Amino acid sequence: MTTQLQSYIVENSTMSSIDVLMAEPRGFCAGVDRAIEIVERALEKFGAPIYVRHEIVHNTFVVNDLKSKGAIFIEDLNEVPAGATLIFSAHGVSKAIQEEAKARGFEVFDATCPLVTKVHVEVAKLHKLGFEFIMIGHQGHPEVEGTMGQLSSGIHLVETVADVALIQPHQEELLAVVTQTTLSVDDAAEIMVAIQQRFPKIQKPKQQDICYATQNRQDAVKLLSPQVDLVIVVGSPTSSNSNRLRELAEKLGTTGYMIDSAAELKDEWFVNVKRVGITAGASAPEVLVQDVLQKIRKLGVLSIQKLISSEETVKFPLPKGLKIDDSHLIKE
Repeated sequence: MTTQLQSYIVENSTMSSIDVLMAEPRGFCAGVDRAIEIVERALEKFGAPIYVRHEIVHNTFVVNDLKSKGAIFIEDLNEVPAGATLIFSAHGVSKAIQEEAKARGFEVFDATCPLVTKVHVEVAKLHKLGFEFIMIGHQGHPEVEGTMGQLSSGIHLVETVADVALIQPHQEELLAVVTQTTLSVDDAAEIMVAIQQRFPKIQKPKQQDICYATQNRQDAVKLLSPQVDLVIVVGSPTSSNSNRLRELAEKLGTTGYMIDSAAELKDEWFVNVKRVGITAGASAPEVLVQDVLQKIRKLGVLSIQKLISSEETVKFPLPKGLKIDDSHLIKE
């Protein structure tokens, strides 16, 4: 990991009073970039409307922007007309949803993050060998529903250390653990210790299920928080990884707020604050971060610096059938 502190703007103002540290990496990850591009390319290639099962990513701005371009977000496949194009969200879906979509003949493009798909593949592979599973995750989250929905039985959800004592697998010889990809790294590790204490033979993933972007953004907050008086996390309330960033700042002893947009900033948060840290969840676009920065500037900014904890170069390929070919574009 490389750590750098780079100053790139100094404001000359008689009102200057706040130093701003911008966490890097922040905002969109490769899975989110890919999911949004899948919807945009489908709209460009096939024309509106394009149906998306669940919010493509958990961000209000992104969802509203895609709605304005012709995307229709649904939860029930009964809302999708025959012959329509359907996209599965980045969170993944259950086997039942996949089979229903296939049976109804929709043109389907899967925007499931490849790191979530990796978990699904691992579950399917080990299930064939007779394994049961413990999943660490948040009940009701669409990723958890999608992963648990890969099997009709034999997968047990735990959200807390206390839950570990309550689960009753049918056998303990062939038992494996998987996790939601957007969890708090530290919280998941604590639960994992409890699981291993109760089930010493449990098989862990070859590679950690928590995604690289979630890990990197949490590491950036760990570096940022001790250096500021206040951490602002840009992200929607439904975003698991954004919520974890705010919680992490608080756990480290720094006041943290999560906001969906700059409009939610409150002047009283900045009373007696000299240094502000800004970051964003993996589903939050950079335009929202810049809106926040512009609003904070009005309070008087002494300097704006970026705090680099790591660099990201990951990029995921698009599904077949979404390469733009001019001969297939819808022209007005």
